[in-house]
Amino acid sequence: MRIQRPLGFVALLLAASLLAGCGGSNSTTAAKATSTAPGTLISTPPFRIASLSAADLAAELGGSVSGAQLLQISGTPTCGVDFYYLQYWTQGGAGESATASGALMVPTGGAGCTGARPIVLYGHGTAAQKSYNIANIADPTNPAYGESVLLAAMYAAQGFIVVAPNYAGYDTSTLGYHPFLNAKQQSAEMMDILSAARVALPKTFAASTTDSGKVLVTGYSEGGHVAMATVRAMEAAGQSVTASAPMSGPYALEAFGDAIFAGNVNVGSVEFAPLLTTSYQKAYGNLYAATSDIYTSTYAPGIESLFPGNYSLAAAVQGGLLPQTALFNSTTPSLSDLASAGVPGNLAGELAAVMAVPSNPLFALGFGPSPLLNNAYRISYVLDAASNPDGAVAGSSAAGLAAAPPSLNNLRKALYNNDLRGGAWAPTAPMFLCGGAQDPTVFFKNTQIMAQYWAGFSLPPGLVTAYSVDPYPSTTGSDPLQVGFLQAEAALVAAGGETAFLENYHGGLVPPFCAAAARNFFVHVLGG
Repeated sequence: MRIQRPLGFVALLLAASLLAGCGGSNSTTAAKATSTAPGTLISTPPFRIASLSAADLAAELGGSVSGAQLLQISGTPTCGVDFYYLQYWTQGGAGESATASGALMVPTGGAGCTGARPIVLYGHGTAAQKSYNIANIADPTNPAYGESVLLAAMYAAQGFIVVAPNYAGYDTSTLGYHPFLNAKQQSAEMMDILSAARVALPKTFAASTTDSGKVLVTGYSEGGHVAMATVRAMEAAGQSVTASAPMSGPYALEAFGDAIFAGNVNVGSVEFAPLLTTSYQKAYGNLYAATSDIYTSTYAPGIESLFPGNYSLAAAVQGGLLPQTALFNSTTPSLSDLASAGVPGNLAGELAAVMAVPSNPLFALGFGPSPLLNNAYRISYVLDAASNPDGAVAGSSAAGLAAAPPSLNNLRKALYNNDLRGGAWAPTAPMFLCGGAQDPTVFFKNTQIMAQYWAGFSLPPGLVTAYSVDPYPSTTGSDPLQVGFLQAEAALVAAGGETAFLENYHGGLVPPFCAAAARNFFVHVLGG
């Protein structure tokens, strides 16, 4: 659920000197809002960080190998881009008042860049560092830099207004944690920044670029879940959604959690666990009395405040604050352990088999002698999953949720409550689900579960489309994006082998190709 390491075509080095020369704040003094209501823009007019013409942006991208690779996917910029920094009021996971920040990218130039333009509302992938600021295109050391450049090249430079939050808990946000995968909070925050951006847009230097009223919702990884939750919330509130494209997100959260606790440990899980448990503890207050209820004694101290913070995942591992990959103990629970934990005898053998170290070498990386989570907590979760099975795991005809909500484990209850299959909801605007078939971080199976779930709703043909940029198991692509993906995949494996493939598939290979596919979908829906 994270943008792990920016790969070549995402980690572009725009010249800081050019950006500094073209940037600058608005000429008028910013006025501070007195209201703290969610969606209120804190400072008007917004601060402009940078301004690039289409020619400048194309020249900068074309001046490096990685930039040229992105241009091959995104196309040559047809618009200039102004980058604005927004601060706005929102709420935390427990409803507490908080500030947050984000980006407003405004296309500039001639025809197709100014006048009434559609808005792309974007949710970013998981980030470990609090300094993540998707608006700050002027700083290549900013952990959000790669994602910011990708958004600029793929959308803003092609005539879309881009609105993207950093999320509560990041950058200058006053919230002391991040409401990670909290569907209610994150969807509301997306709507809050959209409201703030609509107030800011007429006050920018690019005031000739206006809001057409068409909203296109998308996001990657964590942001994929955020995007889908936002579509649901906007439709429930009677707000217009033109189309959406959630990408590589953990939408069916209960099924995803069940798979991981059963031993299908995803790449990056040691980062997601602290974000997830802290988020749900702050929102619901019932996951633990102490962090040692879930985490082993090696890692429990300080785990609640680890992310977002000063550490990248690599730095946290290097500093001994997290294991490298071991989510679970390689000494798995025995039958006597299960009996001592109160597991009924008829389930003990089944659970012991489920909790054994898997033979799959990828999943086996998630086990070690010094794990992040303790065995007792894993037993509690797996027992709940066995007692109240998720519909996708149980093989129900509509891949629905469990017949009864989880009853034994409060983390699983939280996943159930934030699972986007809840409430018998289906989108009413066209939705395009993109991902990668071999994703080791957010399994493509999660996308397939959502598509299968909605297949039972008798939706209009073509309303929901699922697509993989990776044609696996085929070795040939059926469209140009798949062909390009296979070429990039081959180059990555040739350069770094299997390790590079696992580390960069979710965070480097898939994002630009899914973003291009999403944009193609949006253009089609808009009638372009």
